[in-house]
Amino acid sequence: MTETLQNAQTSRQDDPFPVKGMDAVVFAVGNAKQAAHFYSTAFGMRLVAYSGPENGSRETASYVLESGAARFVLTSVIKPVTEHGRFLAEHVAEHGDGVVDLAIEVPDARAAYAYAVEHGATGLAEPYEVKDEHGTVVLAAIATYGQTRHTLVDRSGYDGPYLPGFAAAQPIVEPPARRTFQAVDHCVGNVELGKMNEWVTFYNKVMGFTNMKEFVGDDIATEYSALMSKVVADGTKKVKFPINEPAIAKKKSQIDEYLEFYGGPGVQHIALATNDIVSTVRTMRAAGVEFLNVPDTYYDTLGEWVGDTRVPIDELRELKILADRDEDGYLLQIFTKPVQDRPTVFFEMIERHGSMGFGKGNFKALFEAIEREQDRRGNL
Repeated sequence: MTETLQNAQTSRQDDPFPVKGMDAVVFAVGNAKQAAHFYSTAFGMRLVAYSGPENGSRETASYVLESGAARFVLTSVIKPVTEHGRFLAEHVAEHGDGVVDLAIEVPDARAAYAYAVEHGATGLAEPYEVKDEHGTVVLAAIATYGQTRHTLVDRSGYDGPYLPGFAAAQPIVEPPARRTFQAVDHCVGNVELGKMNEWVTFYNKVMGFTNMKEFVGDDIATEYSALMSKVVADGTKKVKFPINEPAIAKKKSQIDEYLEFYGGPGVQHIALATNDIVSTVRTMRAAGVEFLNVPDTYYDTLGEWVGDTRVPIDELRELKILADRDEDGYLLQIFTKPVQDRPTVFFEMIERHGSMGFGKGNFKALFEAIEREQDRRGNL
């Protein structure tokens, strides 16, 4: 066994809050049936499970979609009866369609919850079991920024399609022969001015996450707007949470716009990992997904500092894909426009080749592209 592998295993064994990865990104939406159709057709995801009136859920309808290891759960309220149903209905009314839960799979939900609460987390649901003919799942939940939560999921004793109460479902449309993406790479949260360090400390203390990257000052600034960002991650780097806050500048930053239209802090975007970003972008564009536009001048000197990449510069230019390189390798990335009427939640597609960065070299071009969209909306 190599020293590197031994160190990695020791690190995992010593991790006070071990995780297996992202379990699900859970959205509260106004119409889950229509949202499920959108993510099936536009993102190439496969419907795998459903919960609604037809199988005993009188209050909510939930659709579970997957693409590789990535799982989205889309829930809307049919008729609010319980506190949970009223919360979801009020959440959609206040925030529009948005993420209510970044669920994390853990090997032991009881131990994870106990550690988190002992280190300062606000408990929302003490550990409890749910069962059906497929086995048992242990769940617990803690609060994070805004009205977002982390459900801690131990599904080691379960082999059903999602959770007890959900029935297997047939795809809404036939997914593409090749997956559009394979996993959730990272989930980005936007918080209020002055709150970023508070939430970074929360993840350090409550989950034992470590600081991975930091972008401040001129790192993320244009002529008009600025923001600051720090990235926290678990010991295996399977779960990565960048936390953004606005910075004082001449005009309104994208974080300010998000906070205004979302009505407070929340999940800004979800990055989805693909091993063929060219195929991903072509497929999604053909299905109607709109991506941010990058001016041709970005590509004029790209090859000088990014070097050789799997995708030729001319093809990156054609598809408006960004590229960045650091000491570990390079990455390719592209960002959608917001996927609902409010300028809030959007998505990133990312293809990594060694680099564990977040596209620092692209920040100026990316945020200028976002500012052009803000200006079109009258929100800059």
